[in-house]
Amino acid sequence: MDVGSEPIPTLDALGVVMEATSRADDALRLAATYLDSSLVDLLRIVGFDKDYVSAEGSYLYDTTGRAYLDFHTGEGFASLGHNHAGVGEVLQSVIGAGLVDGVQIHYSPLAGILAEELSQRLPSGLDAVFFTSTGAEAVDSAMKFARAATRRPRLISCESSFHGVTLGPLSLVGDDFFKEGFGPLVPGCDVVPFGDLGHLEDALRGKDVAAFIVEPIQGRAVTPAPPGYLEGAQEICRHYGTLFVLDEVQTGLGRTGKWFALEHGALEPDFVLIGKALSGGYMPVAAMVTRRQIYDRAVGTLERSYVHQSTFGRNRLSMAAGLATLRVIERDGLVEHAERMGAVLYDGLRDLQARYEIVKDVRGRGLMLGIELQAPSSRLARFSWRLMQTASAGLFPQLIVIPLHRDHGVITMAAGKNDVIKLLPPLTLSEDEAGSFLEALDSVLADCQEDKGKNWAVMREIALGTLSRKSRAS
Repeated sequence: MDVGSEPIPTLDALGVVMEATSRADDALRLAATYLDSSLVDLLRIVGFDKDYVSAEGSYLYDTTGRAYLDFHTGEGFASLGHNHAGVGEVLQSVIGAGLVDGVQIHYSPLAGILAEELSQRLPSGLDAVFFTSTGAEAVDSAMKFARAATRRPRLISCESSFHGVTLGPLSLVGDDFFKEGFGPLVPGCDVVPFGDLGHLEDALRGKDVAAFIVEPIQGRAVTPAPPGYLEGAQEICRHYGTLFVLDEVQTGLGRTGKWFALEHGALEPDFVLIGKALSGGYMPVAAMVTRRQIYDRAVGTLERSYVHQSTFGRNRLSMAAGLATLRVIERDGLVEHAERMGAVLYDGLRDLQARYEIVKDVRGRGLMLGIELQAPSSRLARFSWRLMQTASAGLFPQLIVIPLHRDHGVITMAAGKNDVIKLLPPLTLSEDEAGSFLEALDSVLADCQEDKGKNWAVMREIALGTLSRKSRAS
């Protein structure tokens, strides 16, 4: 799609697409009225209140025709880029075929084929699949299956981890910010420091822990597991009879330059949790993959065959989207491409780190990268940094995120209540697009190198406004 071109809507008899297209500039008002008004307010404060009308590949387009290079992809769900033609064609064909979709009383061949293809890309023995609609539901399923299979009550996760915001997975999240106001949570869930095998072993020593759930790269601040940590954790789990669960909802399906991040080490987990990228950017779909003996111990009897189900978990469109995604990744060599493009970005970011004091660290694998910021040494910059931290933890990265979006048409996101910018570009990212991003970031960092630059002034104004709103609210 050329920048500025108008999307041509496909008309439907009920007028749904036409109305959505014609009311594109009403999207934020509708969201503020009927959905989440606080999120709309946040988008307006940081200048992300754009009316996007179409998307293709690595770009989103607003009502003026301006293109935005997407380095966030909805936390990685659009890993093939937006509106991938191959996946879309498969979905249209499935609808046209009139296939059966009674997921509660019928097993579609699509579900079995997708389960087979996932299992073939995982370590031997991971051959029992339960499909869900979201990554959080996959995590929740693993929590249930681990308890049922082991007859143990406790579950262990890591500090700073993130596994979802529904009540079960939220109980595992290692960041109290997400838990505030939602307690009491699921009992028996505890956290240990990420990367610390000693604390993990202490937690498992009582042999009452059903599962240890861990991300190979923590998504909150893009923190890779230290060398040897996951292998050591697996060994400790085996010793104490605790099931070893890898949450690959964000790292799976090529994101780190391997089909799964577990391939970076000698890992044979008891569960692998998959989501986001499995959607192909279209359909809600995720999966819990485990060993047959674990599955059968949890629910694998006639009496228990219906105790754990998901209404839309293996619906035909989600299964087709998952299959199409795997085949596009395979056909187009996107795992290897992600590794190459990740190296291009990583090398470029390390070069910027060497030139700009504000860049404290660059880390990650493949096309999952984090840029950690720090306050420059000048007195005014450090004052401004403290002002932002006082106003809201996690505000400081907007110093870079806002002008990237406003001045250069690049979409990135702050990773959370920290000083990290997370990059999750599509696996289809081209070298030219990677170069465009690095040039834009270079320009923004150059402005921020001077503590009197326009971006510092904008952020001081936002920080003061945030403090004023807090004062009025109290």
